Amino acid sequence: MPKVDRRIAKSQEAIKKALIELMSEKSFDDITIQDISDRANVSRGTIYLHYVDKFDLLDKLIEEHIHQMGEICESTSEMEYKDANLPWFEYLESNYLFFSTMLASKGAPSFRRQFHEFLIEEFKDEVDTSKEENQELSEDVLLQFIVTSYVGIVEWWITNGMPYSPQAMAEQVGILLERNL
Repeated sequence: MPKVDRRIAKSQEAIKKALIELMSEKSFDDITIQDISDRANVSRGTIYLHYVDKFDLLDKLIEEHIHQMGEICESTSEMEYKDANLPWFEYLESNYLFFSTMLASKGAPSFRRQFHEFLIEEFKDEVDTSKEENQELSEDVLLQFIVTSYVGIVEWWITNGMPYSPQAMAEQVGILLERNL
């Protein structure tokens, strides 16, 4: 993998951080490239060097977080749910501004849909309708129930200022997943 120039990486991080900060303050539609440029302390040309427009920037930012969550899933795939959830909730906590912004009304409405679709892919092989308590359930219904519940609990946890520690959330969500999958 080619080494990325530190100046480029620093500029891109500043641009992404600026977008998230601005989205926490006002509607995405009201944000201009000039706003991002001013907040990131880079020229508009620097932004256009890396991104087609603000929509491309947002898409790449979301894609980056979805990719990171995929890596977490891959690295925890052999763990029990309680243990596998801890890196998830720690990642959510460490990226609180991003997730709170994306899940808030001022955030990107497409994020919730992409997050949901990502979780469908991650949980689809975990659904077990052969378990006695799940035998009467359709795989599709059970999968939608699990994923919608997971998205909902993450949204609740983030939008309520993370009232429980990542450890407590991982344990409780892990218990719920064990009971239902």
